[in-house]
Amino acid sequence: MASTVSHAKPSGRSGITPAAKLVKKNCRSGDGQGRSWVICPSTRVADRPGRYAASRHAMPCRAVQRLPGSWLAASIIETHIMMQLTRRQFLAAAAAFGAAAIWCRPMFAKSSVAWRPCTERYPEGVASGDPTAESVMLWTRYPSADARKRWTLQVEVAEDAAFERVVASGKARVSIASDWTCRVLIGGLKPAREYWYRFTDSEGHGSRIGRTLTAPEESDERPVRFAFVSCQNANVGAQNAYRRMIYEDERAAPEDRLGFVLHLGDFIYELVWYPEDRPQGMYDRRIRDVVRYAHGEKIDDFHVPTTVDDYRAVYRAYLRDPDVQDARARFPFVSIWDNHEFSWQGWQSLQKFDGKTRPAQTRKVAANQAWFEFHPARVKTPGESLEWFTAPSVVDAPIEHYDDAGLGLEANNLVALASLTGYRALRWGKHVDLVITDQRSYRSEEPVGRPEAKVFSSKDFPQFIPQEVQEILDAGRTYNHGNPPPSIRYDGHDVDNFWRDKPAQTILGARQKTWFLQQLKMSDATWKIWGNTTATLDMRADPQNLPAGLTRPWPGAGYAGFGGGDHGSAYVERAEIYDFVAREGITGFATVAGDRHSFWAGLAAKSLPPQAFEPVGVAFVVGSISAPGMVEAMEHSFPKDHPLRPLFLANRPGVDKPAPTINMLLRHGVRSCLEYAKSGDLAKARAMTNTDNAPHLAFVDMGGHGYAVVRASGHALETQFVCLPRPLERSDREDGGPLVYRVQHRVSLWEKGQSPRLEQRMLEGDAPFSV
Repeated sequence: MASTVSHAKPSGRSGITPAAKLVKKNCRSGDGQGRSWVICPSTRVADRPGRYAASRHAMPCRAVQRLPGSWLAASIIETHIMMQLTRRQFLAAAAAFGAAAIWCRPMFAKSSVAWRPCTERYPEGVASGDPTAESVMLWTRYPSADARKRWTLQVEVAEDAAFERVVASGKARVSIASDWTCRVLIGGLKPAREYWYRFTDSEGHGSRIGRTLTAPEESDERPVRFAFVSCQNANVGAQNAYRRMIYEDERAAPEDRLGFVLHLGDFIYELVWYPEDRPQGMYDRRIRDVVRYAHGEKIDDFHVPTTVDDYRAVYRAYLRDPDVQDARARFPFVSIWDNHEFSWQGWQSLQKFDGKTRPAQTRKVAANQAWFEFHPARVKTPGESLEWFTAPSVVDAPIEHYDDAGLGLEANNLVALASLTGYRALRWGKHVDLVITDQRSYRSEEPVGRPEAKVFSSKDFPQFIPQEVQEILDAGRTYNHGNPPPSIRYDGHDVDNFWRDKPAQTILGARQKTWFLQQLKMSDATWKIWGNTTATLDMRADPQNLPAGLTRPWPGAGYAGFGGGDHGSAYVERAEIYDFVAREGITGFATVAGDRHSFWAGLAAKSLPPQAFEPVGVAFVVGSISAPGMVEAMEHSFPKDHPLRPLFLANRPGVDKPAPTINMLLRHGVRSCLEYAKSGDLAKARAMTNTDNAPHLAFVDMGGHGYAVVRASGHALETQFVCLPRPLERSDREDGGPLVYRVQHRVSLWEKGQSPRLEQRMLEGDAPFSV
């Protein structure tokens, strides 16, 4: 059964200029400040900030060794090289960079390496990441008991899994300095191709064989398919979603297989419980003894890392999960961090525990270093090396002064944040420009999370904060055209507007936001897909419509939000972005996100009724791989005698498990929830819908786990949510377990001035409270 949701404005615009033959070219990552020399062809390329440069005319060459006095673990210089460029010129160019390079051979050859599988030597497996049409980065870890040694690994890339057609081979070095990890960038590959790779030590001990893919060329009109995921917590759950993803991909037709997996953060959870500290487990989940921090700090009943060795330890633990390891071996990953790669409630280089914020510049650098070492990604360090992370020296110093965008100006904070820049863009054929942003490193303080904001919450209305309170605090001194109120009316009282002198909240930060908007403006891809680790869709309810007598009157003026933390309540910045999209006539604007531990599909609009509702694109949020969600938490914590329980959970006679009416609340409003709790009739409940509450939403499931798959073509974008049962334990099934549902949302490409429409199809299973 298909349903539609109306859309509004948008359109597209882009710009590509011819590249010079020898230019100082921006790397397609970071803030546009770090540059590297690139030799370019005379063919048309994307000569714009933040774009990877790589030509299909690159000439194959053999590995190039670094100049004497230093060495790289086989990092390649990614270049545009003219067809006529001689091998001598390529070698000279590579040597000028002081780099070692692995570049494809002119002809394939059978492997001469005496490889034999010895996966225990490579306990975290292999991985690939950030593919372009000509190159991909490879990764492994080869630990040694001898901390004084540096080991050399042979790297091979082939067109077949038997390595009869090896197209690239070279050396990679590992040492304790990078926790025995290596990052190898292979160049000169063919676009839109499947490759296999492996590592071998000097004694023939081989890693498992990995599979990877290159991106199609920018002119390639074939549809693009990729998965996006987030939030895997190996401490309390199983990663069954990856098994399902692999199972389906192995059985798909070649044209229907995934090109890459976009990981939108919380790859690890730095916050770790030890089984003895929480013998009762978490909800219905048991606590796994995944890691013990050698230097960690205990806070309440959990532990957090304090050094780079601690952060490395939790990555090693997660990568020994068989399903995570299998996924990284099968698919190239494109990854960005969210909060848990550094600190649960952290922002910039600050940590927050028990309501107290404290400086943690040393931990931010440690977190960045571990992320860099364990992810094959083209992220930027101050030294611009794709291989080595040189940790800057910082101290944990109080941050007392902030600029007009909320960025802490303390020197150690700035150095810690600059130690790794993750925002970047990836082109995949004609139809996808993936623009990835970092929502944690540059954001300003979230005002609703301040202690002074607690007055706007009430146990009588759990989870709810008046929307007008969120809007006033978000805007700070810019509210009401620069005339914020000195106080905010709440529950019949005037409460001090403690944020009236602060700048409007930003999640992207000034520099990253400028870069991001420029990427959208200059993209000529059919779909400009924003990879945002946190969600952008409003999360709200209508407690003003509660019937009299159920509880005391709602203390707000109208709708309720659910607090801050993402672009769903960063109204000012979101409006700035969406107004830019509308003003520039950008079409095909879509957002994919994670973090909420729930599935969402809807329209990207800067405001909801009673304000103007004018969507400029579509937005999707993926459920968690394994981290618990709101429904699970409420099942174990929401008081059974609370008068508003039916808005969140509905207990029906003869049914053991309460219905997740929180989904209905967000989609339809309070009257629908109360009707369902009374009658148990879904049709009657939906008939009570408040159409103004969530005209932007087509689907929401606050308890869903799994992954999402995007298919982007020249005329439409389709997103499937693949939902699995709550991952309490690892499934013993080859397919990762049964499906709860598979639902698809489709949007046809709209023209400027047209209104996009989302079409929904339930392909398998059912989600009755989500639609």
